[in-house]
Amino acid sequence: MKKLHLLTTIELNKLLKNRTITCQQLLHSYLENINKNEPKIDAFLEIYKENALTKAAQTDKLYDKGDPLPFLAGMPIVIKNNICLKNKKITCASKILENFVSPYDATVINKLEKNHLIPLGATNLDEFAMGSSGENSAFKITKNPWDFDYVPGGSCSGSAAAVAAHFAPLSLGSDTGGSIRQPAALCGIVGLKPTYGRVSRFGLVAFASSLDQIGPFAKTAQEAAHLLNVIAGHDAQDATSAPVPVPDYAQNLGQDIKGLKIGVPKELFETGIHPEVKEALVKALELLKKQGTSWEIISLNTIKYSVAIYSILAFAEAASNLARFDGIRYGFSAKDAENLDELYKKSRGQGFGDEVTTRIILGTFSLSSGYIDDYYLKAKKAILLMKKEFHEALKKYDFIVTPTSPTPAFKIGEKINDPIAMYLSDLATESANYTGLPAVSIPCGFTKNNLPIGMQIIGNHFEEGKILNLADRFQQLTDYHTKMPEFLEEN
Repeated sequence: MKKLHLLTTIELNKLLKNRTITCQQLLHSYLENINKNEPKIDAFLEIYKENALTKAAQTDKLYDKGDPLPFLAGMPIVIKNNICLKNKKITCASKILENFVSPYDATVINKLEKNHLIPLGATNLDEFAMGSSGENSAFKITKNPWDFDYVPGGSCSGSAAAVAAHFAPLSLGSDTGGSIRQPAALCGIVGLKPTYGRVSRFGLVAFASSLDQIGPFAKTAQEAAHLLNVIAGHDAQDATSAPVPVPDYAQNLGQDIKGLKIGVPKELFETGIHPEVKEALVKALELLKKQGTSWEIISLNTIKYSVAIYSILAFAEAASNLARFDGIRYGFSAKDAENLDELYKKSRGQGFGDEVTTRIILGTFSLSSGYIDDYYLKAKKAILLMKKEFHEALKKYDFIVTPTSPTPAFKIGEKINDPIAMYLSDLATESANYTGLPAVSIPCGFTKNNLPIGMQIIGNHFEEGKILNLADRFQQLTDYHTKMPEFLEEN
């Protein structure tokens, strides 16, 4: 039998239920892999070894009683370090929160606990979730498990890399403009951004509140569906949480896809796309066509404004949300300030990294008197046009399909001094955040250099089940999701 950490949660569930293995044995398999390979990847900011071992022992007792347990009971899961866990450091990979300990659990953490999942560690990220490469963390740079010289994507660099490296079968991240989907694509795994309001944001450190959404990473669409079952649902503590019933996403997989229509925006297909990415996408679309779907090129003209909108709206919301980090109430506080004004300036100047500082400055500018009409309000109007355009497209088509990222992973340091090139990494993903639509990235191929390529499937509001069903069908027809980085094959 394969090593336990190389199995899917579907396989592991059977082994745990019939007591072929214990939760503790499973956890030790993951810990062994982490001990051996984490120094190569740097996916974690903290590993909760003792807490996880205690939780695994407790869950084994529940299994031994023979009572029915939730499907994912006993499964290790890692958490992006901008999601609050009580009595654990919540740093957002920033010096300004380096030693801050959360006094409470996020709603999604409470849901994990109720379903007996085992939080195994806090994963690295771009500082305050601002970045597309994982290079903006104040503490370390996470490497892509497929090639350690390449970025894993961002901002959920550690969460994506941890699942790709089999440090955990599942992880949670947050997505503001592609932060789940883009690293999922670059790391060759599944990443889902649910509909805005589908998953509670209570306990998520805010970047851009109108765009942020928590979602799952997994190796397969089926596993992502099981994790979405756990975390989805209305929460009275989040005013933007939607009071919409939660279906059984995993149970609803396996539906026929014959007759479903796919629209492929020419704005993300004809120009600005790496040739190997385009080739993989066409191959994937043709494979789905053989199963009875149809696809055609469409135009979504507003997509070309995505990066400009993001640079105004997301940055403006970031400037507002990050105003709370002032060096007084919590987090890092400069020691050499002579007055209150100087304390603010020095604490924030020393505590925030370059990318965060840049976004705060630009966001503040777009909200300032004399410029708010020209920038912020125009961006809001552009979003209304985009929502209308996507709404009309999804009346005619069941899905909008795009490359998740215009390019495969790039080398560490390659784009760090070219912010425009970096921001364009999220060109295909940002529109789903503006429109609030659900979108999933699944692996659809590899480059000649063995770097993963991702395909994004966008659906209508609260149709996560429908996009996961198409993703699952594609994975039944392909083996991209079963491939492993070379270092794992050598172990």
